[in-house]
Amino acid sequence: MSRRTWTLVLSFALVAAIGLLGGFVRVPYVALGPGPTYDTLGQYGGTDVVRLEGEPAQQTGGRLTMVTVSVTDDVSLFGAMGLWASGRYALAPREEFYPPGKSGKDVDQENSRAFRESQSSAEVAALRYLNYPTKVLAGEIVKGGAADGTIEPGDRLFEVNGQKVAKADEVKAALKGTRPGQQAQVVFQRGEQPRHTAQVTLGKADDREEGLLGVVPVDRPDVPFQIKIGLQAVGGPSAGLMLALAIVDKLTPGELTGGRSIAGTGEIDAQGNVSAIGGIPFKMVAAKEAGADVFLTPAANCAEARSRTPEGLRLVKVATLADAVKVLQDLQNGRDVPGC
Repeated sequence: MSRRTWTLVLSFALVAAIGLLGGFVRVPYVALGPGPTYDTLGQYGGTDVVRLEGEPAQQTGGRLTMVTVSVTDDVSLFGAMGLWASGRYALAPREEFYPPGKSGKDVDQENSRAFRESQSSAEVAALRYLNYPTKVLAGEIVKGGAADGTIEPGDRLFEVNGQKVAKADEVKAALKGTRPGQQAQVVFQRGEQPRHTAQVTLGKADDREEGLLGVVPVDRPDVPFQIKIGLQAVGGPSAGLMLALAIVDKLTPGELTGGRSIAGTGEIDAQGNVSAIGGIPFKMVAAKEAGADVFLTPAANCAEARSRTPEGLRLVKVATLADAVKVLQDLQNGRDVPGC
């Protein structure tokens, strides 16, 4: 073959090799982009996202849109380049989302657990805001700890060290001034059984002088009805705020949204505090595409959100569930609301 023919053959082979490498070689990155949205006042899969059992739901209107971030794994070189060039996605090191030593299944389980915890926190925060009573349950029991073998997960705690407890943080407060090795009395109930009183020998923790009970207490609603969340395939804790608002709306007269399409995000704790979340630029895009014109933004995310706000989306700053409810009420009445 002539030199020209050899050049063409080699050029074709080189292009084919690059194409194979670009199409099949995986890069150590994931692609982040706008994810699915869910109206927490609406339905998903034919079931209400937030459903009350044993209590009639109030009439609601408008939308309270929960937004998510999509994480695309197993990306090829050309695929990564295409997603990045679209301007809709960003690339991040894979190890930030799938740490070494953890399988994809492990990460999915952790995200699912975080979402379940966000549901529980949203329920407690909403019912506390509405002045419903709560109770304290034993969550995790520290293996080998003071209460191990005596108290089980799910037991209801009534008294610790002679003090009544109605909130999880009161358990730690009840042990103030105690020392490891000291006896403490715990009054608890398992299921429908009668209350039981036990004496436990408090353990020791490296980070505190007080005695350690070895129980992770959790707050739960103490109401004659149940709240069911009809979402299963969502991971992470950032749905808490929008779930809590939907619960408040369904338990109170009037439309909290004023008929508007409201979107938002934020992790919430049992006290109703709203904390920062990740991926807010993508969540704002998802909110805008879902038709929202107001975006409830955790106060700690305001600076990041302000720098990349989609046109036509109004950012409103919230730090607590009470803030968010007041903001929605003020929007209905034409009053000023705090922006980012």
